[in-house]
Amino acid sequence: MNPYEWLQTVIFFVVLLALVKPLGSFMAKVFQGERTFLSPLLCPCEKVIYRMSAVRPEDEMGWQRYAGSVILFNLVLFVGLFLMLLTQHLLPLNPQKVPAFTWQLALNTAISFATNTNWQAYVGEQAASYFTQMVGLAVHNFVSAATGIAIAVAVIRGFVRRKTSLLGNFWVDMTRCTLYILLPISIIAATMLVSQGVIQNFSEYKTVPLVQSTNYDKPKLDDKGAPLKDAADKPVVENVIVKDVTIPMGPVASQEAIKELGTNGGGFFNANSAHPFENPTPLSNMLEILLILLIPGALTYTFGVMVGNTRQGWMLLGVMLFILITTFGVLQWAESSGNPLVAKLGVQSINIEGKDVRFGMAGSNLFTVATTGTSCGAVNSMHDSLTPIGGMMPLSLILLGEIIFGGVGSGLYTMLAFAIIAVFVSGLMIGRTPEYLGKKIEVREMWMSILVILTAGVTVLILSGIAMITPQAVASMSNPGAHGLSEVLYALASMANNNGSAFAGLNANVNFYNLFGSLAMTIGRYVPAVAVLAMAGSLAEKKYVPPSLGTLPTDKAPFAIWLTLVILIVGALTFFPALALGPIVEHLTMLGGN
Repeated sequence: MNPYEWLQTVIFFVVLLALVKPLGSFMAKVFQGERTFLSPLLCPCEKVIYRMSAVRPEDEMGWQRYAGSVILFNLVLFVGLFLMLLTQHLLPLNPQKVPAFTWQLALNTAISFATNTNWQAYVGEQAASYFTQMVGLAVHNFVSAATGIAIAVAVIRGFVRRKTSLLGNFWVDMTRCTLYILLPISIIAATMLVSQGVIQNFSEYKTVPLVQSTNYDKPKLDDKGAPLKDAADKPVVENVIVKDVTIPMGPVASQEAIKELGTNGGGFFNANSAHPFENPTPLSNMLEILLILLIPGALTYTFGVMVGNTRQGWMLLGVMLFILITTFGVLQWAESSGNPLVAKLGVQSINIEGKDVRFGMAGSNLFTVATTGTSCGAVNSMHDSLTPIGGMMPLSLILLGEIIFGGVGSGLYTMLAFAIIAVFVSGLMIGRTPEYLGKKIEVREMWMSILVILTAGVTVLILSGIAMITPQAVASMSNPGAHGLSEVLYALASMANNNGSAFAGLNANVNFYNLFGSLAMTIGRYVPAVAVLAMAGSLAEKKYVPPSLGTLPTDKAPFAIWLTLVILIVGALTFFPALALGPIVEHLTMLGGN
């Protein structure tokens, strides 16, 4: 990296770490029901919402009722968005007269946004109206993020509370998260993005003349849409002269802010955060990366505050930072080393293909690891253009369960499941009953932790195997061999782990990926969520066990190292064969001169 990129990266992490404690403390106060500086303004709004929804804030829930509320709420929102997508041509704010979605694409999209995946098998500026973007997709960006954070808070209460079956009230947690955290930060972030040039309007698309016209050959089609051929059986083409271009408009900044903050990732435009109307400057690029990591990072401190030991939170944050920075370093090295086959042609081998010169290599690579370490899925560069080892880094971050830093809420509770497994294994090694934060870890907690960690991975491997023997799925691969496998593996890993990014060399808008992808997203979101709530309910019912001389300290460096090893070992055992057949084989093939 050049000095500018070093300085930019260092300043970014300094700012991120500086914000973790104040935001984490604020969120702890919000979820503990304490007064904050926003209370005079938002408390009346909160009470009105409870009154209109017939919610009693003091009425707490056991884990079954909490999980049931999560599922019911998400189901109702899914149905609403599904119907909206099927009827968007009849709804207002549709200046481009875009048609309705097909039912398969509507199903996939509705599940995608309800599960915080935001997988997009469509071109946003061509397929979605302003009404759909704002009332449908942007609203889901808020509530799906709030759902994940509410689940994480319920899990924290499971560690804190003793001899009770109550974990709080889902409706209260979700309301407070949206009102006090997501909305205020999104308003500030959207304003900052507008200042950098991100657009926010309801204008019709603009058609403007080109400075210099261009032309291209276009195949002629018959009435049925099939290519016409001449007497020699060659395609008939016509020369098309292009004198103007259509520039899309829309309310972008308002969606861009929550898209990043809620680790959603669904872009207003097909190019996502590589589009200059979504991400115009290096400063907006750094701001968007900061938004992606901000809440997942701050939630670790919230966890420490709520359990009464902030060192526990710093330990988890340290593990996240170590793995994130390591993968960023490997990605930066791989892309800087480039392709030796290109170097043989006498061309600079640094791999800048698919990256925007506005952000530079470091700005693109940092965005890549941030968006795949979380469940965001927003992109500012083409992941399909990464070198084999470079592409393996974001793929590996997704396959680990997106805990570095993970999705808002989901990253924290998945990391806590890893911590429980690490404590259990270490307890077996020293011959003691494992304990974590004063709670004994027994069979039920282990089963639930295993479900949380392995559900998405098993789903990915099974569906990838099915894809490799399904003609429609194979035909959607634009690249054969190892890279094609990487495209399929990345797509299904992205859906099952609720990320939403893609290698983009895969045509995912076919029935196989729309339907099986919907299944992957549903399983990957709700099975771990219900399992971790069941684990929290079990922990809340346990009595507190005071630490003794034999208790393993879980807030110190040795446990942080052990937790890191457990995460990497589980990931290696689960996915190394798949990675070996994909990016590793592709890298060796490249080095072999092919």
